[in-house]
Amino acid sequence: MTPRKLGATEIEIAPLVLGGNVFGWTADEATSFAVLDAFVDAGGTMIDTADVYSAWVSGHSGGESESVIGRWLKRSGKRDRVLLATKVGMLPGDGGEGLAPARIAAAVEASLTRFGTDRIDLYYAHQDDRSVPQDAVLGAFARLVEAGKVRVVGASNFGAMRLKSANDIARDAGLPHFQVLQPEYNLVSRTGFEGELQNYCVEHNIAALPYYGLASGFLTGKYRSADDLGKSVRGGNMGKLLEGRGADVLAAMDAVAAESGATLAQIALAWLMAQNGVVAPIASATGVEQLHELTGAWDVTLSQDQLDRLAAAGV
Repeated sequence: MTPRKLGATEIEIAPLVLGGNVFGWTADEATSFAVLDAFVDAGGTMIDTADVYSAWVSGHSGGESESVIGRWLKRSGKRDRVLLATKVGMLPGDGGEGLAPARIAAAVEASLTRFGTDRIDLYYAHQDDRSVPQDAVLGAFARLVEAGKVRVVGASNFGAMRLKSANDIARDAGLPHFQVLQPEYNLVSRTGFEGELQNYCVEHNIAALPYYGLASGFLTGKYRSADDLGKSVRGGNMGKLLEGRGADVLAAMDAVAAESGATLAQIALAWLMAQNGVVAPIASATGVEQLHELTGAWDVTLSQDQLDRLAAAGV
């Protein structure tokens, strides 16, 4: 496994980011700790979460994932071996909601407290907030960087026009700009990133760390018919993929799996790792065995013919 540069920053990361959305939700605390330990032991470096994880669960209010990670950091003593990425903008609370500067200021303190650390390595605007002027948002992030509470700022779920305008404003004002983008991107969800947004990231050396790298499990081959949709809490969203080009993509992946010996999950992630502008996809694991399968993706090298066939199946 060869580490990759995080865009124009000085940070290097492993080519797979561990998603923390499952911690304290579909992975209990003991399992989460085991997954985190296995990830670091395998050479993994960056853990991705958000303050809103997992507020959608009955009885949860947000911050559950960060709290689990924080307790693991305290128990393991591995803070200096990992990079923490989290997000602000979807969980209302002290200071308001969205990307209001007061909300950003309050949210970062809450996240730092839950993590039990003095710094966040990568802090994202979780989604665009058109109700707040972009210079105000960037100014709020700049104050966090100046205070040493945040190292690098990123944007999640931003379109090309808004990402460009934010970074133009930041450069003109001498403020930290978004150096990382977290878009939805995978073999069955490509239009939101490919084209103008991807080209902008490549041109300006903005690191793309895509989420839903496995399309919520669809690209593992778990859902191949309507009978499979009840296999998990996410199954209800898979029908539309089966009705589209999903079956064609799975067939192409099956062929590559037969040629390479890699699993479908590894092929999906390896394809992402080979795309222009992508530094590392994000994927989550609910067990150590699954974690080992996912980290195995960084040892899979697909041929150009295989990459092309996979891409062609989805269009």
